[in-house]
This record gives sequence, structure tokens and C-alpha cells, in this order.
Amino acid sequence: MAIKQKRYFLPENELPTQWYNIQADMVNKPGTMLDPVTREPVTVESLSRLLSVESSRQELNMTDRWIDIPEPVQEMYKYYRSTPLVRAYGLEKTLGTPAHIYFKNESVSPVGSHKLNSAIPQAYYCKMEGVTNVTTETGAGQWGTALAYASKVFGLESAVYQVKVSYEQKPYRRSVMQVFGSQVTPSPSMSTRAGKDILTQFPNHQGSLGTAISEAVELALTTPNCKYTLGSVMSHVSLHQTIIGLEAEKQMEMAGEYPDIVIGCFGGGSNFSGISFPFMRHNILSGKKTRFIAAEPQSCPKLTRGKFCYDFGDETGYTPLMPMFSLGHNFKPANIHAGGLRYHGAGVIVSQLLKDGLMEAADVAQIDTFKAGIEFAKAEGIVPAPESCHAIAVAIAEANRCKETGEEKVILFNLTGHGLMDMAAYDKYLSGDLNNFTISDEDIEKNTTGLE
Repeated sequence: MAIKQKRYFLPENELPTQWYNIQADMVNKPGTMLDPVTREPVTVESLSRLLSVESSRQELNMTDRWIDIPEPVQEMYKYYRSTPLVRAYGLEKTLGTPAHIYFKNESVSPVGSHKLNSAIPQAYYCKMEGVTNVTTETGAGQWGTALAYASKVFGLESAVYQVKVSYEQKPYRRSVMQVFGSQVTPSPSMSTRAGKDILTQFPNHQGSLGTAISEAVELALTTPNCKYTLGSVMSHVSLHQTIIGLEAEKQMEMAGEYPDIVIGCFGGGSNFSGISFPFMRHNILSGKKTRFIAAEPQSCPKLTRGKFCYDFGDETGYTPLMPMFSLGHNFKPANIHAGGLRYHGAGVIVSQLLKDGLMEAADVAQIDTFKAGIEFAKAEGIVPAPESCHAIAVAIAEANRCKETGEEKVILFNLTGHGLMDMAAYDKYLSGDLNNFTISDEDIEKNTTGLE
């Protein structure tokens, strides 16, 4: 009996040398971002007061389909890329489904998640422009650890504002950032005007990504030779993450299959965009019929229940106004353990794609995500990050649908990180101490009133 192939790798000479810019192929381009002060459309010049010049150019590039990956970034990618495409035979057997399930395992990066794919180029661009300091926010800590590592690689000093509840829930991710030399501050803090104002109004504020972004942006704008970096939401971050889907395309060819369904968890969009956009171009350009599903928390349902409007990316209003699906920049998410998904808005690209019907969204309750994560762990031997459990839950639901219909669909999902630093969350689930959280229509209306 022949042994079935489980993992697919690309040799180094076949790694992608360009990122894919989906904005070039979109019939309806994302709406224009507006300067927070002038309300005029942002330009590379205005945006580069906050971001590196090259990141600003990539953010606003609507015409170039392919963007070259700098050679030093390609060299750093080789530390862990290609990541394996894995056939989930164990999960298929557990579910008794005729579906073929694959996952892209991004947990094998040095920091245990996909976030390094964008941290490396952002740090590199800052270094090439003579920047000495970078700052950012992080929720669960996956992005913070990635930026801390990338900063150390390129000789930059880094400061990370971590959402306070995650700072307390996930102390080991904080420690990893500190191992790489980052200064880590729980947000909201008393170190910025934004943090002081929030704590004055809400003394027990447990933090949100919007709050942490405000503090990081303020620090960048008030510190000489410092730039802001970020791990999701914006278009240049999604661009960098397409390395995932571009590899997966070639690996699916090696497996002799093509996905009918592609799934990624969704906070701001980096995970979902990375696995989806390269495949989505074939829907746009060649008429393929692949379904794309973004899996978000039931407690933070910006795609399934949010309002499409112009809103700030942070709580204080320092960032550009972006046309996106949002729950309102003052939204205070529940203290779920998928800290990377506790964000009020969606990126402008994904928001436009959802408006145009090129993708779908599903929201998943916290307890259901951990149930799915444990089922996956038992079948495949990998404990997934709480964020990735959302994608797994939707993948299992689709596979069970195939069991009912008898369809042999090909399902691909993005396993963005391992959960070995999230075991306190699993402990709470196993002891029955986890809760589901929902948000009322009244709260959504209250937080989005006045946003147009």
C-alpha cells in the first residue's frame, strides 16, 4: 500500500519573488482614505509622516499587480519559508467527511505565526530609510513578537503597546517580545496623552486594539526618527501576506487539487487576505468559482453585523479615516482569548470585496472555536492559536456539510499560529470557565451613529 503524501514544500528556488497586489485587479477599487485633520485624500507624502515611505507607496498603489520582494527580505523569508501545505487526513477521518481538507501551516515561523511575513519588510523599509525606532500595537502578541524579532534583525529599537487584557492573559508572549529587546507597555497607559485621556474617562479600561493603536501612533508622531508599523488592516500588510497564498497555489498544484473553499480567521484582515487574495484573482480574472469565507468572533462581528462607513482605525482619531465595515472606533470588545481578532474595523480592500460579493463572512462563538481547536489538535497533533480556531470551526462546518451532501469538495484554511503560548485559554475552556459573548444591535447602532 502506497503511503499518502501529507505535507508539500517548495524548494527555495521556487519561492515567490513578488507579492500580489489585488487592488490592481479589482473592478471597484477600495475607497479613498482621508487625512484625519484635513479630511482630504491621503497621499504618499502625508501618509509617510507616520509610515515608511515605501509602505506608504504600497498602501496607495492601485495599478501594479506584482510588487518585487527585496532580496534582503527574500533571504529572511528563507529562514522559515516555504511553510508546509498539509493534507488534514486525521481531521477528515475524525469527521467522516468526503471533503479533502488542507491547511497552510504558518505556525512554523520563528515567532510561531504568519505575522513575520509583514514585520520583516516593514522593518527593512524603515532601516533603508534611516529610521532608528519603530513602534506598534499588538493584541494577543503575535504581531508584537514578529515586529520585535524583525526590529532586532535590522538593528532597530522597538516599542510595543499591548492590549492590557492580553498583556495579563498572555505573559509569555510579552516575555518573548522582551527577549528580542522590545519595550512592552500595557495599553491604555499613562505614557501617552491618548492613554491618559482614556483612563481618565474609563479608569478600568481593559484595552482594545484601537486604544493601543492610538498610543503607538502618538509615540511615533512625537518621537524623532520613529515610524509606526502595524500588523493588519492596511493594504500594504495584506500585500506582504500574499506570500502565503502564492506558495499555497504552487503547493496545491503539487497535490493535484484546487480549492473550492478558502477560509481564514478575521480580525483586521492580514490572515484572510494572505491565504485568499492570490486565489481570488482567478475568480476575478478567469471566472473561477471558489468561495472565500472570513471567520470572525461572534463578539466582534464587524463583517457580519457592522456598518460600512468612514471610520478611524484607532480610538482617539489619529489614523486616517477609512471606508470600511466597522463597529465604531469607540467599540469596546469583550475579553475573548483570540486577542488578535478583537478589532472594531475591517481593512478597506476586504470591505470592498465583501460589498461586491466576492467573499463571505461567518461569525463564531468563543466556546465553539475552542471545541473545534481541540478536535483539530486531537486529529492533527497541533494545538492551534485561538485566532486560528475560528477558521478551523468554519472549515469543520463546511466539511460536515459535505458529509451531508456527499460532495468531495476541497477545503483550504490558514493555520496562522500555534497555541502553545495560549494554554491558559485552553485551561479555562477545559475547566468550563469560558463564556460566549454577543453584542446587541443597540450597542452597534450606538457606536456607529454619526459615521457615514
